[in-house]
Amino acid sequence: MGAPHAAPPVVVLTGPTGSGKSAWALRLAEELPVEIVSVDSALVYRGMDIGTAKPSPEVRARVPHHLIDILDPEESYSAGRFVADAVALIADIRTRGRIPLLVGGTMLYLRALTAGIAALPRGTGEIRAAIDARAAAAGWPALHAELAGLDPEAASRIHPHDPQRIQRALEVCYLTGRPLSQLQRTTRAALSEPILRWALAPADRSVLHGQIARRFERMMQQGLLEEVARLRARPGLTAQHPAMRAVGYRQLWAHLAGQARLADAVARALAATRQLAKRQMTWLRSDRGVRWIDPQQADAYERWNCELRRALVGFSPAAAAP
Repeated sequence: MGAPHAAPPVVVLTGPTGSGKSAWALRLAEELPVEIVSVDSALVYRGMDIGTAKPSPEVRARVPHHLIDILDPEESYSAGRFVADAVALIADIRTRGRIPLLVGGTMLYLRALTAGIAALPRGTGEIRAAIDARAAAAGWPALHAELAGLDPEAASRIHPHDPQRIQRALEVCYLTGRPLSQLQRTTRAALSEPILRWALAPADRSVLHGQIARRFERMMQQGLLEEVARLRARPGLTAQHPAMRAVGYRQLWAHLAGQARLADAVARALAATRQLAKRQMTWLRSDRGVRWIDPQQADAYERWNCELRRALVGFSPAAAAP
């Protein structure tokens, strides 16, 4: 693992939501010249701070973070744009003699970066509006069933209640006449250097569920409901925008729209967050290159730190220092 490469490896710290990735990354940044590149599809949006557990301005002043607060919530971000941004940032950070550390759990973005991304057609508002209208009438599981007929491989990877990915897969089928999964097999990796991926995941699932519940309770105490209310007050923002499909935001928006009691919305948000963590784990288990870490084990952080330093020997004197 510590053998020299033509280029230094790209370092990724991922894992299911609520597993403690950000805390480990900040701890590492106190010891090594690290800049953090966010791999999170919600952190890109301004005004979505509490529900995304966004690092505070004080933390970001102390440790450089990238791909945070780069868009308004009415805008869209894609895996293709993430790959282009991340590749450019990795090169830029290295020119400063620092270590780019990619941290986050948006698995579609990581898959696009590590396995490549197909040259897919740009979406159209007309097609997306038509798909949304059909979903409102029949439900997303019905559209997922349609996708299973058009592209069984993609449907097997997409949850029946994942509207954004169902919509995109159907859109590609409609625009190209070819399955998304078929187009994705023609991809090439965006990076030539090796990518080292570590995933934080407690071996005991109940531990992760407890962490998720406590974190959401803190978010509510910090004013998450008020944050969603401010977002709903934006004249151009709707529940159909990708930003508002993020877990927690979607359920609390429904409460504020009079579609659910607060207690029910909170319960649904917790259930959706647990489902998200399960999907993230499924994605990660399919990646044979991931090194697993149980953060509940004694000295887990220290052992990861040592393994990471060995991987960086020969590329960064600061990283290799004891």
